[in-house]
Amino acid sequence: MITYDRLFIAGSWVEPANLELLDIASPHDRSVVGRAAQAQPEDVDRALAAARASFESGEWRRTPPDQRIEVLRKFNALREENAERIAHLISLENGSAGWFTRAGQPGLTRQANAYLKAAAEFGWEEAVAPSDPESTVRSVVRREAIGVVAAVIPWNSPFSSATSKILPALLAGNSVVLKVSPENSLSMGFLAELLERVGLPEGVISVLPADRETSEYLVSHREVDKIAFTGSTRAGRRIAAIAGEQLKRVSLELGGKSAMIILPDADVEKAVAGVKFGSLLNNGESCIAQTRILAPRSRYEEIVAALKELVESLRVGDPGDPDTFIGPMIRPDQQERVRGYIRLGIEEGARLVTGGPQIPEGLEKGNYVTPTVFADVDNSMRIAQEEIFGPVLTVIAYDDEDDAVRIANDSEYGLSGGVWSADEEHALAVARRVRTGTVTVNGASVAFDGPFGGFKASGIGREYGAVGLGTYTEYKTITV
Repeated sequence: MITYDRLFIAGSWVEPANLELLDIASPHDRSVVGRAAQAQPEDVDRALAAARASFESGEWRRTPPDQRIEVLRKFNALREENAERIAHLISLENGSAGWFTRAGQPGLTRQANAYLKAAAEFGWEEAVAPSDPESTVRSVVRREAIGVVAAVIPWNSPFSSATSKILPALLAGNSVVLKVSPENSLSMGFLAELLERVGLPEGVISVLPADRETSEYLVSHREVDKIAFTGSTRAGRRIAAIAGEQLKRVSLELGGKSAMIILPDADVEKAVAGVKFGSLLNNGESCIAQTRILAPRSRYEEIVAALKELVESLRVGDPGDPDTFIGPMIRPDQQERVRGYIRLGIEEGARLVTGGPQIPEGLEKGNYVTPTVFADVDNSMRIAQEEIFGPVLTVIAYDDEDDAVRIANDSEYGLSGGVWSADEEHALAVARRVRTGTVTVNGASVAFDGPFGGFKASGIGREYGAVGLGTYTEYKTITV
């Protein structure tokens, strides 16, 4: 049993306003695996007051960038040293399969290194030559911290979501209140322990597990200068409205319903293997999952048959079992939501290739669903338009390349996507036509040096690398 009976506020562990602890349930069998304090509005007030005081004191924001980089480099080293524990905690509370939580640890290192490199090369202060050679005016352009950042993250990938926000925010000299989901109280409690050890000044960082009501209290608070949010599009719209009313800076990384285009010349075996990791990662609970599989009519049944074979080969079960590929959904309500979409797909007339709404045999005590593949899906169906957030694939036929691009772009979302082809340059040309923030070619990994984010209802702003770092700064121009 893991217990966090204090909250990490302003760099110290303090007694919460509400002493009642929340039970953290295992998605595998719904047993209680931990208990943790949850923040209330009074705790938010304390964290924000400390964040404002730390920012106004200037101790952290006036620290030279190279020194801030070294502090965050130390944090990254601590995280690397504790990678196995982090992976275990996320599997324990989220139900994410162990292969996924362990495989994600090197990605966290690459993400952090990209931010550290960007900060070392960033133009914190640059002289600008006048366009008029006769001018005697000299300009200096500075990039300065925004102020107090409210970083709000979802439950599905807590460490990645947290570090994608706190690293650039802190590197830029801001003070941060990180609001995490109650389900992630254990892994995020451990994150707070690591942050405690790196030597940040008092007040610069707080980590608060809290419910949605407390989250809204945080983002609505007048002491918050910028909101950085990852989560559902519905919640993102609410946050954007709050930010607009108060003219807060805001960045939103929201939902997705991404398409994988398999071109006629693609190696089907390789493309379907790519579905395993590009579409079913993290039990399907991933905003970047490519769950709309676009297949040419000339090879449609071949691809459907290959997907059936793949999905039926995947081990579903205990996330702690090294042979498990797909674990349980995080909560019973999420389990029922996914099963409801499977029933909906059948009602909409899609062909159930494999899977279904039944709970996998022998796993009735947990939040499990049966991985499912639908064929003969029309892109107008709800199962093709709405984010299911579970291991459910829809296979959609297309006539030609223009039709494939049209279907891929026929979505309110625009977060991710993929193209498979034997001709890499041809795949690249198709990828340029897909209106999403990220497109992978032949299963390439995400590049953390490049910006990540979405078009349309998938968000506003970008994360990662120099572009992501820049979203936590304000421009100041000084003319002399």
